[in-house]
Amino acid sequence: MKKMKATERRYDIDWLRVIAIGLLIMYHIGFVFLPWGVFIGFIQNDRPLDFLWNPMSMLNIWRIPLLFFVSGMGVCFAIRKRSWKQLILERTRRILLPFVFGIFCIVPLHLFIWQKYYNQDIAYSIQPSHLWFLANIFIYVLVLSPLFFYLKKHASGSFARWLTHLFSSPMGFLFITGVFVVEAILVKPETFETYSMTLHGFFLGLLTFLFGFIAVFSGEGFWQTAKRWRWVLLLLAAALFVLRLIEFDLQAPNYLKAIESNVWIFAVFGFGYAYLNKQSNTLTYLSQAAYPVYILHMIFLYLGSWLMVSLQIPVSLKLTGVVVLTLTGCFVFYEFIVRRVRFLRPLFGLKNL
Repeated sequence: MKKMKATERRYDIDWLRVIAIGLLIMYHIGFVFLPWGVFIGFIQNDRPLDFLWNPMSMLNIWRIPLLFFVSGMGVCFAIRKRSWKQLILERTRRILLPFVFGIFCIVPLHLFIWQKYYNQDIAYSIQPSHLWFLANIFIYVLVLSPLFFYLKKHASGSFARWLTHLFSSPMGFLFITGVFVVEAILVKPETFETYSMTLHGFFLGLLTFLFGFIAVFSGEGFWQTAKRWRWVLLLLAAALFVLRLIEFDLQAPNYLKAIESNVWIFAVFGFGYAYLNKQSNTLTYLSQAAYPVYILHMIFLYLGSWLMVSLQIPVSLKLTGVVVLTLTGCFVFYEFIVRRVRFLRPLFGLKNL
């Protein structure tokens, strides 16, 4: 199969990164309106919107894996013009630095807001919170770089050709899914969706990161297969979710969740490749903004929650208000402060001007 040129830009993957980060933000907003939000550290509205949990449950088993897939894809593009040392230095600047800055300066702020709202003792708390996956990604880069650069150096070798052949057919999808089923069986997570700071989350992220790299490395065959089968994959994913919802009350065995998770992701890849591989000014802006906005969003989510949940208005309007305040706060702060203040840019994963 023909491999992509080093200069070719995959706008659909840029869009998938933006979409993955956007889904994470919307997922976090949903917790404000669930009856157990306060128990996992969110400011909780006194009247829940229970119907949110079904779509959030559908999303939950593939939102984080999708992000790791896309992160691995980004590394495959990055190493085409970089040495091993250049890659590690760049990822240190773009991932490790924002992670360290975030746990010391960003996370304590939104925890402070939560403490104030619930009249807790005010304490400076250092923890990864919503930034936990950045540490994982940095570790994956370190651990997998030898393999990645081996494949780069031996792109025409027998192993690389075998990968290209495997990932250029539906057998590649079956292989990936089978690996995740084995992971779910061997690691035995309490629930498949428990990603943060767990052994399951670490290994699942490592595998998705690796397969994301291979998906791009193997060339267009992987993407053509996803595009060709996208409607079948979407229908199958929807059917698996309905099965999980009706037959298992959302508590399906982890191996079934692993299958459903991958089918959703392959469907997303197919539709993205078919419809999103186009350049636009909106994408250019959002690609730059997505990372800083995600780093910031918990601060503005907590501020928006504080303002909205005490109002005597319909719950649907509160939800709308939290969404609007969160996104507006994030983008205004990004546009007028993060983007324009030179020393802040690298702290939020942006290149210097």
